[in-house]
Amino acid sequence: MTIAAILQRKGTDVVQVQPTDSVLSAVRLLADQRIGCVPVVADGKVVGIFSERDLVYRVAQDGPSALDHSVGEVMTAPAITIDEQTSVMQGLSLMTKRRIRHLPVVVDGALAGMISIGDLVKFRIDSIESEAAAMRDYIQTA
Repeated sequence: MTIAAILQRKGTDVVQVQPTDSVLSAVRLLADQRIGCVPVVADGKVVGIFSERDLVYRVAQDGPSALDHSVGEVMTAPAITIDEQTSVMQGLSLMTKRRIRHLPVVVDGALAGMISIGDLVKFRIDSIESEAAAMRDYIQTA
């Protein structure tokens, strides 16, 4: 199974920020949307990721003045991205290896969606449960 299957279920709407936005405005967006990160997009291209982790690191370094910085100064860049043809297992492996919880999905250079580790785990569990049910049905009818 590929990421495209997850995006079909989840949808492709993605909250995003620009590198020129203030950290404070991005933090408010994270809080309002109850999300942990947003892709940073400039001229239609994903140029980075701004996450809670980025905020924590910058606050530890600069204190409260971290909120006055631009997102571009604080974000993680370049963003690690995947495409729609990436398999669910490849996505899980990449997240585990890189110790990240979110991946922007990029198609033809443009942001097409956002996948979380929770999305991938849920998809895998649903697939395994479906396969197990099919096996039980097969065994019962045999």
